[in-house]
Amino acid sequence: MKTYQTDKIRNIALIGNAGSGKTSIAEAMLFEGGVIDRKGTVNGKNTVSDYNEIEHENLNSVFSTVLYTEFNDCKINIIDTPGADDFIGGVISSFRATDLSVMLINAQQGVEVGTEILNRHCDKYNKPLMLVLNKLDHENANYEKTMESVKTSFGSKAVVVQYPVASGPEFDSIIDVLLMKMYKFNDKGDREILDIPADQMDTAAELHNTLVEAAAENDEQLMELFFEKGSLDENEMRKGISVGLIARGLFPVFCASAEKSFGIKRLLEFITNVGPSPDMMASVKTIDDKEIECKESGDTNIFVFKTTNESHIGEINYFKVRSGVVTEGIDLNNNTSETKERLSQLYVVAGKNRTKVPKLVAGDIGAAVKLKNTKTNHTLSNSKDSIKFPGISFLDAKFRTAIKPLNESDDEKLGEALHRIREIDPTIDVEYSKELKQIIISGQGEYHLNNIVKWHLDNEYKIETEFYAPKIPYRETITKIAGASYRHKKQSGGSGQFGEVHLVIEPYKEGMPDPATYKVDGKEFKVSVRNKEEHPLPWGGKLVYLNCIVGGSIDARFLPAILKGIMEKMEEGPLTGSYARDIRVAVYDGKMHPVDSNEISFKLAGRHAFRTAFKNAGPKIMEPVYNVEVLVPSDRMGDVMSDLQGRRAMIEGMNSDKGFEKLNAKVPLAELNKYSTALSSLSGGRATYTMSFAKYEQVPMDVQEKLMKTFEENEEED
Repeated sequence: MKTYQTDKIRNIALIGNAGSGKTSIAEAMLFEGGVIDRKGTVNGKNTVSDYNEIEHENLNSVFSTVLYTEFNDCKINIIDTPGADDFIGGVISSFRATDLSVMLINAQQGVEVGTEILNRHCDKYNKPLMLVLNKLDHENANYEKTMESVKTSFGSKAVVVQYPVASGPEFDSIIDVLLMKMYKFNDKGDREILDIPADQMDTAAELHNTLVEAAAENDEQLMELFFEKGSLDENEMRKGISVGLIARGLFPVFCASAEKSFGIKRLLEFITNVGPSPDMMASVKTIDDKEIECKESGDTNIFVFKTTNESHIGEINYFKVRSGVVTEGIDLNNNTSETKERLSQLYVVAGKNRTKVPKLVAGDIGAAVKLKNTKTNHTLSNSKDSIKFPGISFLDAKFRTAIKPLNESDDEKLGEALHRIREIDPTIDVEYSKELKQIIISGQGEYHLNNIVKWHLDNEYKIETEFYAPKIPYRETITKIAGASYRHKKQSGGSGQFGEVHLVIEPYKEGMPDPATYKVDGKEFKVSVRNKEEHPLPWGGKLVYLNCIVGGSIDARFLPAILKGIMEKMEEGPLTGSYARDIRVAVYDGKMHPVDSNEISFKLAGRHAFRTAFKNAGPKIMEPVYNVEVLVPSDRMGDVMSDLQGRRAMIEGMNSDKGFEKLNAKVPLAELNKYSTALSSLSGGRATYTMSFAKYEQVPMDVQEKLMKTFEENEEED
């Protein structure tokens, strides 16, 4: 393969709702460019893109796949992304490597919830966007309804470049209003370029004028030309459309049948003639705001946006050349891991097929193998400055589960496997929770974790595991003042154990004054604060520890032991074993023995006194509550709302958003177990949601009693 210069490179991401035909259109693009000599099919399990065994089992994309094709003396790097919301990480990482998103829309369904979600991401990352109405040849395809949904979602920015003469089984002709020609296709996908029929000329002319105006709007010089001449020629329109694309001022709409290869060649022509090359895009900023221009001259800087692990090869790192030139055998500094790497071999890739190349220039996408310390989000450079590009920010997880090996001897092996899996898919979080005493894995949905974590553990690492409901990280606190005392006494020959502690606990609020008196059990007494310690807790909130001892009833050397006993019980709360927080403790009296008193005695006395006082201080259990935003088709709104209300949700708002309903609610985490699966079932897979932590709130009393009863029963069993 020849080396392509920056201005001859195009980087595109194929995005779209599941079932929109991204893998099929990628296959057609590779076939049209001569990279493959025969098109595969998803059902035939022989496409270049979906080549993993797990994708063959699912018959859809699970991973993003890096591909390329050559067309019109350009190299087009393609990233075929998954359509299922569970695998959104593959879409987000592709945005860091590509300059144009090609959104496929299934002409049988129109704009779907997934389409709208992806459009939001394109907007967030400021990605140029073009729309391709695919599957126009299918029996249920409806161009008019699809365009109605496109206009609703994308507004006036969606500008028709092509429209079909007919959709459905009769689809075989496309009117191109940029070139003002008709393309007619035969059964082999070959096209014939014809003049526009007379009965289509009025429609084509009207759409052509709309396109001319949209092209002119994005460039002042073109606007002046347009006013002077009343029109623009083909080259002027291309310039205007290109400027509009980059500015996200317009979204050109094309037509296709990926399965039959209708419209693919014209799509590639448009991408190479009008689509932005990497050097036309804005400079990329480093983490310290230094701008890096995409040009061949200067330092070499590359960013790793994806890592995979394949049998017989090991790790493969996919990178984009941000500037300079990468040559075979080049030595670069990994500024993220602070190591050196030699890129002994360079590849361009089409799925699992790799082609060695001697060099890659700024803007190109390539791959390297056998790098020792390089992962996703790493920056490699030969610059004197320690340049680092910002890492990819993936979405917060919205599904969590606990995992354990069926064979306890696999504990260590499981930990290593989960670490490797996370390196391949950074959207998966793995945490050993000291609080919950569980390994918690989190991702975008149950489908996500089953198809990434469980599948790899079963098939690649041969570790049998079980997913089970994770515990909830409750918090415990108190609502009123309570006092308690405890005497620890133990005598068994020789030195014994003795320690007695009297203390008061109360709810702590930031800025509250030191106490002068306490009233406990109807008795009021004065206290004098001799020392105050504030301990911010790792899990949130504070413990404030007051030394109010007078007359030396407890020696000062035993006070740290009392605090240690209290802290131990804070880490394992009296109600459910959850962390306790926001409590002030005043130790005001006690007794000690000249021989038998020691640290362990006062630690145990403090622990038991605190536990007793806690249960008398109006204890309450706090639960984590999450903000949940659900995007759902209107016809499923009632079912989704009813389900949320059954999950103790507080509905905070509802509004229509581009043809869909948006629900905002606050929902306890305890009620969100397997919500992604339930929502998919309720909506036929057409709804999606996001969630983020909001706050801790008190659980209802009936829930608290149930939690306490369950905890007590488990303690008795232990």
